[in-house]
Amino acid sequence: MAGLLSNFRNTFILGLILAGVMIFAYAMGPQGHGPIFVQALFRWMHVFFGILWIGLLYYFNFVQIRVMPTVPAELKPAVSKYIAPEALFWFRWAAVATVVMGLAIAGNRGYLVQTLSFGLSGAADPSSQKQYALLGLGMWLGIIMMLNVWGIIWPNQKRALGIVEADADTKAKSAKMAMLGSRTNLFLSLPMLVAMTMSQTIYG
Repeated sequence: MAGLLSNFRNTFILGLILAGVMIFAYAMGPQGHGPIFVQALFRWMHVFFGILWIGLLYYFNFVQIRVMPTVPAELKPAVSKYIAPEALFWFRWAAVATVVMGLAIAGNRGYLVQTLSFGLSGAADPSSQKQYALLGLGMWLGIIMMLNVWGIIWPNQKRALGIVEADADTKAKSAKMAMLGSRTNLFLSLPMLVAMTMSQTIYG
């Protein structure tokens, strides 16, 4: 077992197999393969990719950005050339997958238009407008965060890490811009998570 768990790919595949068995078990439930099951499958993927995305965002902000100034100069290339590019790969694609699956859930549940319009369009009754407005705010924050990843953080990180050619001054400016973009997403993630978690608990 230790040999199996020592390999990331094998460990992940084993986890997916077990998850698949459990998904199959849920599919055999009273709801069958209907909309509720599809919604549950989308929600599982949304949560998985969300954990990967926000987990890496918090790693960057709680650990890497704070600790890097104290790392000896001779050790910094190990982070900038190997760890950061790999983390950024999963970070940016998990952001896309999280948003896509979140929109898929809203579409499957039939409130995509209502939430994206903050309850101003398509709300069944005025009493539900607050519910859609709050969840919609969280959805738009997530979309803005994803666009920030691709439009600000990743382009600047490519220059800062030397993935694309840039002079020393440009690298320094890009590193600061990437840091500010990451801090912006840290800031936005807290109200976004409030909307996502509390809306599900309070409104269902």
